[in-house]
Amino acid sequence: MTVEATTQRVLRLLELLQRRPTWTASQLAEELGVTQRSVRRDVERLRTLGYPVHATAGVGGGYQLGAGTRLPPLLLDDGEAIATAVSLRVASGGTVAGTGEAAVRVLAKLDQVMPPRLRSEVRAVHAATDTLVAPGTQVDADVLLTIARACRDSVRARFGYTTMRGQERARTVEPVRMVATSRRWYLMAWDVDRQDWRTFRLDRMRDVEATTWRFRPREHPDPVAFVQRSVTSSPYRHVARVLVHADVDRVAEHVPPQAAQLTPESPGRCLLVSGGDDLDWVALHIARLPFDCEILDPPELREAAERLAGRLSAMARERA
Repeated sequence: MTVEATTQRVLRLLELLQRRPTWTASQLAEELGVTQRSVRRDVERLRTLGYPVHATAGVGGGYQLGAGTRLPPLLLDDGEAIATAVSLRVASGGTVAGTGEAAVRVLAKLDQVMPPRLRSEVRAVHAATDTLVAPGTQVDADVLLTIARACRDSVRARFGYTTMRGQERARTVEPVRMVATSRRWYLMAWDVDRQDWRTFRLDRMRDVEATTWRFRPREHPDPVAFVQRSVTSSPYRHVARVLVHADVDRVAEHVPPQAAQLTPESPGRCLLVSGGDDLDWVALHIARLPFDCEILDPPELREAAERLAGRLSAMARERA
C-alpha cells in the first residue's frame, strides 16, 4: 500500500473518531475496509501526530478521541470549513478585543489549504459582507476568559467597575453566567457586598481576578431574562409599558432584545416594556414600529407622544 493511501486512510480514521464519541475496533475496521491490526497501527500514527486517542478494553470499550496537551490539526468537511471561515470573518471585526488579529491569522492559514472551490465560496461571502460594531463596546479577551473560568469553577471574582455615572467601585461577586447581546457582554452574578443579584458589563471591568474562594452555587433567576430586564428597564428613570397589536414574533423582528422586553398577552398582541431617561426618545422609537400601539403607562409618555405627533404634523404641512 502506498504512503498516499495510508495517509488517506488515517485521515478517514480521524474523521470517524471526530464524528461520534466511541468506536469499537471492529466497527472502525469495517468502515475503513481493513483489519483490526491495521486500525491499531493507524491509531498509533494519529497519536504520533498529537491526537489523543484513548482506548478502553472490555464490553462497551473502544477508541475515543480525547483532549490533549496541545492542539493538533483539525479535519473539517466542506460545510464545516465554510462555516469556520465565515465565523472567523465575523470575529475579525467583533466585540472581543485582541481576537480580530488572531482571527485574521487563522483565516490566512485556512485559506491557504482550502480547495479552490471552497475558497471561492468563502471569498464570495466575504466580499458581500461587512461588520458594523458600535464604538466602545470591545471586551478585553483576558477579562472574558477570566470571568468564564470563574463561572465554570464556581470561584469568586474581584474587579474594579465603572458605574453608569462614572464612579469607580471595587466588586466581589459569585459569577453565574455571561450573556452576550449583539453589542455587549454582560455578567449575572451575586454581589457579595450588596447581597443581591447584579448585572455587570464586561467592558466596564478592570483588574479582573479569579480568586481561590469556592462557593456553592445558589438558586438564581434565569440569566438571560435577568440581564434583559436589567439592561432594558432597571437603569432608567422611566419604564414604559406599551400594548402592541401584533404577535410577539413579528414585533421581535423590529425590537432587539437589549432594547425592550416582549411578553405575549393574547393572540395578536404582546406587551413591550422598555426604559429610558428621555420619554420623547421612547415615544419616537415606539412610533417607528409598524404596528398599532396603546400606551399603558406612564401617563407622561402619552404627553410625549402628543408632542411628537404635533411636531410631525407641523413638519408635514406645506409652507405657505
